[in-house]
Amino acid sequence: MAELVVTNLNRNFTGVSATAANVVARQQHRYDMVLAGVALPGCPAPVSLARARMLSRTPPAERPFAIWHVRRNTEMRAALWARDVLRLPIRIVFTSAAQRRHSAFPRWLISRMDAVIATTEEAARFVPHVRAVVNHGVDTARFTPAPDRARAWAALGHGGTRGIATIGRVRPEKGTDLFVDTMVRALPDLPDVTALVVGRATREHQSFEARLKDKVRAAGLGDRILFVGERSPDELTALMPALSAVVQLPRYEGYGMVPLEAMAAATPFVASDTGYYRAFSAQDQAGRVVPREDAIAAAAALTGLLGNPEAHSAAARAARATAQSQFSAETEATGIGAVYETLWSTP
Repeated sequence: MAELVVTNLNRNFTGVSATAANVVARQQHRYDMVLAGVALPGCPAPVSLARARMLSRTPPAERPFAIWHVRRNTEMRAALWARDVLRLPIRIVFTSAAQRRHSAFPRWLISRMDAVIATTEEAARFVPHVRAVVNHGVDTARFTPAPDRARAWAALGHGGTRGIATIGRVRPEKGTDLFVDTMVRALPDLPDVTALVVGRATREHQSFEARLKDKVRAAGLGDRILFVGERSPDELTALMPALSAVVQLPRYEGYGMVPLEAMAAATPFVASDTGYYRAFSAQDQAGRVVPREDAIAAAAALTGLLGNPEAHSAAARAARATAQSQFSAETEATGIGAVYETLWSTP
């Protein structure tokens, strides 16, 4: 019987998937656990929900119940069905990163959880049953600095001698338009730099993407601002250390793993003041945080960072050190484990 069931019911590899994978890769060595749903890189082969329910029919050895750890609405629903309808001996833990009030149905689902883990102190304000605040962590063994950043960038074949990128879905909430505006301002002062938009536009945002491409062409930067589409987890692992900076300018972000993954690869960032980016920046040592919707400030921060080799080297060193010391996946797994142990020890 499984002690721990971790669910991943989204076929797309999202930020939630990435954070779950970081933790599951460590939990598999700590617990008798199964991953239910869709595969995650570096994690055990998944089982079906039906199999997970079967493995939860009786309590595991020396435990009063199994724990199901969920991260999405669909996963909360599946776990509630198992606990409240099928009456399986399980308890449900939900991780919440949102830094805003949930809508009515998710609020009801969250109210039915046995324990909630918030990823930040701000996120904890919006959910009940918070047992701990545990920051998301990055896999600092997977994301590592390149021995030679320039050579790593050249190997990718995108042109220029340095690269920067924004990574995520192409849509207004993610600030892809603000990235383009920032590049239009900054790239004339950075003639050796190529900028990448890494991510795809869903059908509803394809016209938004088309307008951005038109803006790039009108600025005469079609060969320097490239829309390269979605990249696999393995491709992102290779991309991060090759970049000279990551630029993330969302209008809203619950937490935001991209700058943290970049930091682990010794790549500093420029980001808007949302998510947990200010904490990542370590007082602007590892990255630069600018006001939301301010492409002028973002361009100035980026040109200041990339135009000063000494400042860039210092930021790269601070980025890697901060990721290792404050935001490792190992630390996150330990903090989550403490919540499990509290549940298991509660009569």
